[in-house]
Amino acid sequence: MSDAPKKKAAALARLPRGFVDRDAAEIAGVNAMLDTIRKVYELYGFEAVETPAVEFTDALGKFLPDQDRPNEGVFSFQDDDEQWLSLRYDLTAPLARYVAEHFDALPKPYRSYRAGYVFRNEKPGPGRFRQFMQFDADTVGSASPAADAEICMMAADTMEKLGIARGDYVVRVNNRKVLDGVMEAIGLGGDENAGRRLTVLRAIDKLDKFGPEGVKLLLGAGRKDDSGDFTKGAGLDGRQIEKVLSLFSIRSRSIAIAESNPEYAENVLTEGANFANAAPDAGVLAILASLGRETEIGMQGYEELQQVWELVRQSGYGDGRIILDPSVVRGLEYYTGPVYEVELTFPVTNDDGQVVRFGSVAGGGRYDGLVARFRGEQVPATGFSIGVSRLAAALKSLGKLGAEKPVGPVVVLVMDRDQIAEYQAMVSELRGAGIRAEMYLGSSGMKAQMKYADRRNAPAVIIQGSNEREAGEVMIKDLVAGAEAAKTITDNAEWRASRPAQFAAKRGELVEKIRELLAGR
Repeated sequence: MSDAPKKKAAALARLPRGFVDRDAAEIAGVNAMLDTIRKVYELYGFEAVETPAVEFTDALGKFLPDQDRPNEGVFSFQDDDEQWLSLRYDLTAPLARYVAEHFDALPKPYRSYRAGYVFRNEKPGPGRFRQFMQFDADTVGSASPAADAEICMMAADTMEKLGIARGDYVVRVNNRKVLDGVMEAIGLGGDENAGRRLTVLRAIDKLDKFGPEGVKLLLGAGRKDDSGDFTKGAGLDGRQIEKVLSLFSIRSRSIAIAESNPEYAENVLTEGANFANAAPDAGVLAILASLGRETEIGMQGYEELQQVWELVRQSGYGDGRIILDPSVVRGLEYYTGPVYEVELTFPVTNDDGQVVRFGSVAGGGRYDGLVARFRGEQVPATGFSIGVSRLAAALKSLGKLGAEKPVGPVVVLVMDRDQIAEYQAMVSELRGAGIRAEMYLGSSGMKAQMKYADRRNAPAVIIQGSNEREAGEVMIKDLVAGAEAAKTITDNAEWRASRPAQFAAKRGELVEKIRELLAGR
């Protein structure tokens, strides 16, 4: 038996489930998208704020994505003083903490936006990640329905600034009090039914994913997925389930009302409305008015929704960009009034080869109770969140997200190791002129260095061997023009003789010549 020490096993290079790596091209495309979103938010008067990724667990509250205990739904750990800390699961709860902590110093209403990663300790799956980016905008300190209407209009403007055509998206609006009224009517009111109400909310929020039949199972005894995992349902009986499911059909019923009785819709709408697009929304309000009479909370929901819709319509957005849809509920419990989702309506092919709508890329609503948890008084607030990764995927499918690798730096090749100081001086001159540049830092020869420059997507390389140095020159090779020339030159001898896109320049003209080359792009 050998006495040689056993070699220690290398760590396995692997990515944890539910997390992704991003390359330079994807990062550049997403950054451009974020910049566009930021400009729209700022146009509406929102200002930037940043909160940390870690919060005290009790600051996140009881509104966790899964269960109300540490490390279920969120990633949590204990500090050295045994306090529970958690990675934020959204950007709204941290904002509520920030506003409460700095309440007296902030202008009210406080209009802010923030972007950052959030973390969910949930089972990952297709399109479901444990870390993903959100981009939020919120108005805290205003109970006016104008704040809700404005968020919806800003959502529509954001989609169009990103290049999503009118008709390829829709902002769907509802009010959670409408559903609260329905649940009170079926006997699920009161604090003792809070858990079942939350289960109902999460079931309805799965409509796009599981369809009406899947939601029906989740509202009843429960649903078993393809893997065999069973999700316990809300335990509603048949009558209760039908009452809740009736919300899904209100918009289609309103369209039928508008088509069969246009005179009624015209009477509901005020002069100047776009009848063809707005009539279904008038029908939604008519049905909700009847439904809301069953409970006081339901009538409040109807009245608030009517106010939001009137503001939207008068601002010119009631043309199909923003619609009323009572099937929108949002899955988190903290919403207290208007809720909204941005849905992309253009068709895509899913992993199973089926042609489907792209679906929701953003959502939000009014949450008047979150800041109150810290201050003991109601502080009205409303806002929405864009799912950055999902929206980026949508833009990429439309050809609206730059997927090309960003142009890299000019690369100075190292031909003679004893001249590194001179090569570094060239790099410094280029950087001083605001031109991205780097010196090759490896140990390979010219062929490998050229290959490196190609992989870096360099627009040009700078070559100076002994001959060029004696002549006081550098050789500049335009890699972009060279690649184009390579498409037409097939003979190696011709290639060597012509040396396409390669030219000599005086050493003192290096910066000027590189500027000219880059300006021609």
